[in-house]
Amino acid sequence: MAPVRTTGAIVAAAAISMAVLSYLFSSKKPNLALLKKKKKKPRNGLIDAIGNTPLIRINSLSDATGCEILGKCEFLNPGGSVKDRVAVKIIEEALESGKLAQGGVVTEGSAGSTAISLATVAPAYGCKCHVVIPDDAAIEKSQIIESLGATVERVRPVSITHRDHFVNIARRRALEANEAASKHRKANQMNGESLEQTIDYTTGGEKQSLALPHNCKGGFFADQFENLANFRAHYEGTGPEIWDQTGGSLDAFVAAAGTGGTVAGVSRFLQVTRGVMYTREEAEGQRLKNPFDTITEGIGINRLTQNFMMAKLDGAFRGTDLEAVEMSRFLLKNDGLFLGSSSAMNCVGAVRVAQSIGPGHTIVTILCDSGMRHLSKFCNAEYLSQHGLTPKAIGLEFLGIR
Repeated sequence: MAPVRTTGAIVAAAAISMAVLSYLFSSKKPNLALLKKKKKKPRNGLIDAIGNTPLIRINSLSDATGCEILGKCEFLNPGGSVKDRVAVKIIEEALESGKLAQGGVVTEGSAGSTAISLATVAPAYGCKCHVVIPDDAAIEKSQIIESLGATVERVRPVSITHRDHFVNIARRRALEANEAASKHRKANQMNGESLEQTIDYTTGGEKQSLALPHNCKGGFFADQFENLANFRAHYEGTGPEIWDQTGGSLDAFVAAAGTGGTVAGVSRFLQVTRGVMYTREEAEGQRLKNPFDTITEGIGINRLTQNFMMAKLDGAFRGTDLEAVEMSRFLLKNDGLFLGSSSAMNCVGAVRVAQSIGPGHTIVTILCDSGMRHLSKFCNAEYLSQHGLTPKAIGLEFLGIR
């Protein structure tokens, strides 16, 4: 194959598949008139790139309702979701308090997004990550977590009251990591031996072994449901950003709840919220089926967490899987927004709020993550068909808008 000729250089093509990388040397000053007056410095590493996400007008929903419906694009965080904020806050507070040390292992039970965020940011703090995830969560979430260098333990979904709920297992793994680290220190102090640090456990009837990092400094259970660092991440970050981006001019904030951290932190700061999806019949211990009998992964709170109890709410709306599916397809077709299930459900809530308070208001919601980590279930036509969730709407008639 002949070389590809470019101005001033020759790039040899040695294979059928190739890429031509262009470059230039800057010798002249740019047109300064085109630059914004505000100087922006490069952000300091991965952690500094988290937050300050754009707030966009969702044109199709705004035009259909007569309200300004705005979505905070949390899917543009480095780890791809709103949970990046929580992961950073949890780890930083744990390091500051001494509950976690560099070289330690952060454990968490998660349906996916928080686990991905922890696996993303933990290396930046010199830590490892071990995740326990229900085995009916979208498989690509586990694949992403493993690709980020974390270890993944997939378990069968059970009630939170069961000792083998994924959250409860994650808590045990942190304790086991602390025990292993303590034994290692004692052995090293007594005879200078460096013991192999592992945690042995059984999952799916098979014996597994978690190899801890050499000279592991112990474990720390992130505890996203009860750890108020979750709430603080949004009270100190997401809420003030929304206020600043709207100029303080908004009438309602709506979001579904998983841990309750987002809706609690934002609502406490803004004091203008409406709604999460929690009802008395969903209370802890009263559901026979597990929370993942829905395809909207990551939301659907079924107990009063410490984070959720910090929320200041005016009301609630109930959303269905089919409404979330229909909304996701509507937004993709009309706005080019490829959203995950919780983001789509939040947009359902935003429309419900618009219908309840009428035109002329400004409503903000959270676009938690994109559809990229929902390909095998929420964005899979065959899977949806098997569960009677094939989208059929042309417009927003599934929400009563013709």
